[in-house]
Amino acid sequence: MENELPAGVLADVQVLWDYNHMGHELQRCDVGIGLGSHDLGVATHSAELFHAGYFPLIVFSGANAPTTVDRFPRGEAVHYREHALFLGVPDEAVLVEPEAKHTTANIELSRALLESRGIEVRSVLLVSRPYQQRRAYAACRKVWPEVEVVCSSQDVELVEYLAGIGDDAKVINTIVADTQRIRVYGDQGLAIPQEIPTEAWVSYERLVQAGYDKRVIPNV
Repeated sequence: MENELPAGVLADVQVLWDYNHMGHELQRCDVGIGLGSHDLGVATHSAELFHAGYFPLIVFSGANAPTTVDRFPRGEAVHYREHALFLGVPDEAVLVEPEAKHTTANIELSRALLESRGIEVRSVLLVSRPYQQRRAYAACRKVWPEVEVVCSSQDVELVEYLAGIGDDAKVINTIVADTQRIRVYGDQGLAIPQEIPTEAWVSYERLVQAGYDKRVIPNV
C-alpha cells in the first residue's frame, strides 16, 4: 500500500472483500469469461484455469473505462488476450469481446459472441477481480439464467492485493461502488437480489462517509 490505511478503514474493506467473494468450488465449465477491469490478474487467473483444464475456451470481455484506459489503451479485453497468450494459452482458445463497458454488458455481449459462433454453453466460469464475484454472479443469473454459473478469482489476501494494485483509493472506491450496485441493481431488477448482511452494509456506509464515494451512484 502506498500509505498505511487506518485500521478501521481496512477492517471495513475486509468485510466487503469477504462478502463479495462467493466461495464457489471450482468445476469444469463450457467456457470461461474474463471480465475486464484494471486488474491484469484476471487474465493471469484465466490462463491458470485454462491450463488446469477448467474450460477449453476463454472469452475476454471489456472496452475501456476512465479507470483502465491509461493502463490498457487498446482495451481491457485486448490486453487480457495478449497476456494470456504470453502465458501459453493458444490463440484459438481465446475470443475477444471488445465493446462492453460494464459487468452486465460483459456477460450479454460475451453470450452474443458465443451464440454467433454456434458455441453451445450450459455452464460458465466467471473470472473477475476478487471483490467483483457477487456482482458478476447476480448479473449473470439475471441476464443468462439458462447457464450454471461458477465464480473464481485469484486467491489473494486483501492487503496483498492492495499492494499489488498499488492504488488503495482506486480499489476501495471500486469495492464500495460494486457493493452498492448489488443492492441498487437488485432493487431495479437488473440483477438477481442478493442479501447484504447488516455488518456489510454498515461497513459500506462508513466507507462512503470516509470519502470512498467516487464511484457510487448518487441519489439512490
